[in-house]
Amino acid sequence: MLRISASTAIVTDPKTKEMMKNVILLTIDTLRKDVLGCYGNDSGLSPFIDSIQDKCIRFTNTQAVGPYTQASFPGILTSSYYLDQPDHGKGKILSTERTLISEVLQRKGISTAAFHSNAYMCDFFGWNRGWDTFYDGMEAEVTDEVPYVKGDAINGKVDNWFASRLSKEKPFFLWAHYMDIHEPYVPPRKYVDMVDSSITQSEQEMFKLFEDVILPRDISSDDTVQLLKKLYDAHVIECDEFVKNFFDILEKHGVLDNSVVILTSDHGDEFAEHGGLSHDGKMFSELVNVPLLIHDGNQSETDICETLVSNVDIPPTILHLFGHDPSDKFQGQSLLPLADYPQKGCFGEAIGKTGRAKETDKAVFYYRENQLKITYREESDTWEMYDLDADPKELDNIIETSSQTEKMKAALEKRINRNRS
Repeated sequence: MLRISASTAIVTDPKTKEMMKNVILLTIDTLRKDVLGCYGNDSGLSPFIDSIQDKCIRFTNTQAVGPYTQASFPGILTSSYYLDQPDHGKGKILSTERTLISEVLQRKGISTAAFHSNAYMCDFFGWNRGWDTFYDGMEAEVTDEVPYVKGDAINGKVDNWFASRLSKEKPFFLWAHYMDIHEPYVPPRKYVDMVDSSITQSEQEMFKLFEDVILPRDISSDDTVQLLKKLYDAHVIECDEFVKNFFDILEKHGVLDNSVVILTSDHGDEFAEHGGLSHDGKMFSELVNVPLLIHDGNQSETDICETLVSNVDIPPTILHLFGHDPSDKFQGQSLLPLADYPQKGCFGEAIGKTGRAKETDKAVFYYRENQLKITYREESDTWEMYDLDADPKELDNIIETSSQTEKMKAALEKRINRNRS
């Protein structure tokens, strides 16, 4: 049977030696790791995702290469970093110097399809390269309260794509992305009641919270911040149902048992942990420590990987699952086999913006090695460092007292200076 083992990462049928036929990447925008039961949350927000853990490798220390979509998705789909190219630091068109995983796979004869509705990754910004089928939802009718194509509609697109595939024997790479957890946090009443039936706000009042509280980053009321978190949690339950439906679609079309599904998030969301809301240019764990699961329908027990890994490693992992050699265009390396993955640090970078980026915004960087994480903000020329074992909430800056400061600074400065003449 098909099996991914934490020790050997077998991706072939041991009898026929045939390579894994399909790989599916399911990304959920803004999904915090700590809301999932499989990562320790006991609120019951993700019953389906939790129910499939016996068929997953669960990575417990996955770092995003950036704290918001534009900064993180270069890692997920191009195995590169946000500021690698001088023309792609402030939401501009994806540089042609970057290579999408879809481009590599398409050249190797693998069918490629993408279904999402995130404007930052639309056709106009160059993310459509290498896809045989590419849907970005930019022409769909949306509302202020729900400014994206919802997950059930994305699932419908996926279902129709499977039904209309002409060459069903050809291996495929499918990427689907849900926006439903993302602000403005206007979840359907059904899911609000599942979190807290005492919440009485109408959809219009929920959207007013977005305008009056989230956009100005107003954390003056603890009660309001907690209300926003509950609305966020309601979206998590909703999205978990979309994931279940997505897996049902894979099962209906007979591809689940012959596919590997990688499930992850591009970044998390802040609820006043470090003085803000949403996902700005900060490098704290609530934003960059993301969930990552690799699901194999024929696996029968949970594998847990506690190694520090990066989402820049996802494209090389996809190549590995298809049985192809690493690409010299990618900066990460395959997570599989786990026994071959080295102990190493993780790096990330972004524009240190609050809300919409401004031309005057400057870069922010982080480097994590084992339990230590160091950050540098260009705008204020300031350094911070945290011991995540002793201080998981990142409240005690040890940059002035740690014996590891100079070593960590040198490691991060090497990354910061890599593109400077």
